[in-house]
Amino acid sequence: MSVAESEQGGWTVLHMRGELDLVTSPAVRQSVHDAVAVGRHDVVLDLSEVFFCDSSGVGVLIASRRLMRSCGGRLRLILPARGAEDGSHVNRVLAALGVRRLFEVYPDCDSAVDDAAQPLSA
Repeated sequence: MSVAESEQGGWTVLHMRGELDLVTSPAVRQSVHDAVAVGRHDVVLDLSEVFFCDSSGVGVLIASRRLMRSCGGRLRLILPARGAEDGSHVNRVLAALGVRRLFEVYPDCDSAVDDAAQPLSA
């Protein structure tokens, strides 16, 4: 798993690539905590290049959502344009566990950082 950070439109975007699992989820958790620690409370997790997610990864996503809500921040997810609707592994896992509805999901970075854009339906 690699995590790269960028800023776009006042949002911190964490671009992830690889597997989100027991081994890699601590790095994602730390990246979100680091963003909050320096006062960045609007975070986008770009999962468009994550091809595997297990329960540990889902736990990190839920914990990240909880953290952002506790500090008055916002968390948005990016899943591949078609995958967010019906195809990506991450989307299928979130839907199967019944937690997909907890997240604002967008098809790409431009829409995720646009406050006028509507999230994809769960």
